Amino acid sequence: MLADGYEGKRLNVPNDLAIDPNGSVWFTDPFYEGAGGEWSNDRSNKDLDHDSVYRLDEQEDGSWSITRVTFDTTRPNGLLFSLDHKTLYVAQSGRNADEKRELRAYPVNDDGSLGDHTVLHDFGAHRGIDGMVLDTEGNIVATAGFDESGPGPMIYVFAPDGEVIETHRTPTDRPTNCSFGGSDLTTLFVTTGGGDVYMAHTNRQGRLHYPSV
Repeated sequence: MLADGYEGKRLNVPNDLAIDPNGSVWFTDPFYEGAGGEWSNDRSNKDLDHDSVYRLDEQEDGSWSITRVTFDTTRPNGLLFSLDHKTLYVAQSGRNADEKRELRAYPVNDDGSLGDHTVLHDFGAHRGIDGMVLDTEGNIVATAGFDESGPGPMIYVFAPDGEVIETHRTPTDRPTNCSFGGSDLTTLFVTTGGGDVYMAHTNRQGRLHYPSV
């Protein structure tokens, strides 16, 4: 186990992670009701008063330190680094009306902290990004949307500046995550909230989360 709490309080429900070239582990820690089991149905069981992104750094003795790196997120979800690891993309994916649903880009400072974010895409009142993966051209392939409102359940392809390059509607509702696989990393695998897994052959090649040695 690398971490189970922050400043003496239990983490919420750690969700997604990305690893930088130094081997540090970055992860999101939202509190979605029910996501952690029966105990998480009751928000009074929530120890922390924030939902944040953290960075874990390995120490010389083999232990891991934990550092909070976002102070403006509510229920951050998917995250990944740009090709040069100078930008951290974060899915700000609130559920409540007063929470934003955005694809954000945070500049990564030399000391491992994050600068002020830029909103690359605003989903408005509709379901935002759950999971996402990068291709070798630096584009963001993301799962978002649902049948309840908006354009529906989709696979989005965003350029690094947030321009929507492609959209592909998924066969079933609430796509949750995606990743490239196959021998040449051109096959996209997509999961959904209903437990489905889809496979699509693409003309894109995925970039693995962990950098090649």
